Amino acid sequence: METAVGLITTNYSVKHPGALTKARPAAAVPFMGRYRLVDFPLSNLVNSGIRTVGIIMPFNYRSVVDHLYTGKDWGLDRKQGGIFLMPGSAFGTSRKGPRFLLRDMLSNKVFLERDKATNVVVTAANIIYNYDYKDLIKPHVESGADITLLTKTFGCEAGDISSVYTEDGRVRGFTYGTRFGDEAFLDCFVVRREKLLELLDRYANVDYLDLFEAMEGDLGQIDIRAHKVEMYTGSVFDARMYYKRSQEMLEAKVVDELFPAERPIMTKAHDNPPTKYEAGSRATNSIVSAGCHIMGSVADSILSRNVVVEPGASVRGCVIMTGCTICRGARVENAIIDRDNVISAGTELRGTPDAVLVKAKGGLGE
Repeated sequence: METAVGLITTNYSVKHPGALTKARPAAAVPFMGRYRLVDFPLSNLVNSGIRTVGIIMPFNYRSVVDHLYTGKDWGLDRKQGGIFLMPGSAFGTSRKGPRFLLRDMLSNKVFLERDKATNVVVTAANIIYNYDYKDLIKPHVESGADITLLTKTFGCEAGDISSVYTEDGRVRGFTYGTRFGDEAFLDCFVVRREKLLELLDRYANVDYLDLFEAMEGDLGQIDIRAHKVEMYTGSVFDARMYYKRSQEMLEAKVVDELFPAERPIMTKAHDNPPTKYEAGSRATNSIVSAGCHIMGSVADSILSRNVVVEPGASVRGCVIMTGCTICRGARVENAIIDRDNVISAGTELRGTPDAVLVKAKGGLGE
């Protein structure tokens, strides 16, 4: 029987760091009102029957630890297997392309050595999708490949995603940046555990490189295949992409594909009371999380927990994070308002869909 463990790397920064990732790692960025980006790869692993998952942590790990804790909300608070929060190197990686720093894997070799699983599913946390990894492991085993990448034909340009070049069914090269029609690497792959340990030993002297950087000169000797899928994927590498992904969550067909009943995306439970809508309030085409108090107008927006929209206030085309208050008469449009902000009465904050306004965290938060 083929068995697998999971490994999620979160020790990297985005190419264009901004207010959203100044005080938190990319994997801990809130999404869709109640989730964090790391919830998607972690839930995919658990829904695929993988019950041992290692998380390589960033140096600013506190928000990730606070969110994941013992893994109880994912069913990973177990005596056998479970969740393992593991240290990453001091600086991680901020380069383009894949996000699998050799140094991080080498310093956590014991996680791979102690387990007896046949395969390792390795993934980053910046691309949102819902996928059963058994559908990746099966063709990997059948082909006998050393590594099998999860890929997709991209319908747009993306400078932060790698594309792959294949010939005779094997990956022959990587390009950092993806153009329309390229086969994009979704920062996820499966590899036999023994092969991964062998590769780590082989490239130990260049541990400052990404695993795929180190292997580039040896692609003729290492059998790397690509498994192409057709499904919704949402990459998040900067505020503009984050805003676009958030607006896509207001489309029914995207939500139906991303959140099928048989493969739920799990997250930390907060047990807030239901949102209260006062007489005269209005909310349209929006996702409003528990614990909010709506007295004004909300449209085309996503509100996290405990957001207050006071009478006469208007929120349109926004992402409002936990604990914010939009005071009486304020107008906020096309903006990302990070947690614990108070938008004063009568204030107007306006961005555009192509130049979204971002307001950094207020108070202590996170």
